[in-house]
Amino acid sequence: MLAGLAAGCSSSVAFQAPTIPTPLVEKIPMSVGLRMPGNFEHFIHQELVFGREEWSIDLGRSNAALFEQLFSHMFASVKVLSENDDPNLLPLDALIETSIDAFEFSTPDQSNTEAFAVWIRYRLKVYDREGKLFSEWPVSAYGKSQTTTMGKSQALQRAAVLAMRDAAALMVMKLDEETQISTLINKPVTQPAPVSDENDVQTTALEGPTDDSS
Repeated sequence: MLAGLAAGCSSSVAFQAPTIPTPLVEKIPMSVGLRMPGNFEHFIHQELVFGREEWSIDLGRSNAALFEQLFSHMFASVKVLSENDDPNLLPLDALIETSIDAFEFSTPDQSNTEAFAVWIRYRLKVYDREGKLFSEWPVSAYGKSQTTTMGKSQALQRAAVLAMRDAAALMVMKLDEETQISTLINKPVTQPAPVSDENDVQTTALEGPTDDSS
């Protein structure tokens, strides 16, 4: 999985798509769209640690692959949308949009341990069939990996993968509870109320039986 190695005071780590265990859950019987912005599919975190060691962490498509795998196990049908796809033209019950609120990590030097730790906070926004924001859920995850059995870059990558799997486990257990997405199954699109023509209303009001006694 490792594509980049630490070199001197500059460390670069790149990721390939992680795998997650198949969750033993019943799929929610709905069709959802999955929309991921460009900076989510190609997320890069850069940080200068202690003012001397520069880290560049390229998650690549690992986030996108994680959500594609996960939601394919959780929903009956998942359509990954490109930036040119209009969800209003697709037979979807709901649209999920993903983003990263924060990515943080600590090195052994910072924590005075022999471990790397990674924190990721994802954000899920759920939209209904009309494109209205229905619910929103921040998902915080954590992963930790020791350096005693692997190098620095490998340990950091392992910690990040564990954080992603932590997020996946949380979504398997609580996604529907937190977002109520299943309530959108086959929810009808709200039809606009008919607009009455003022002249028609007046004409109708004047219609009625005539008085022949006059």
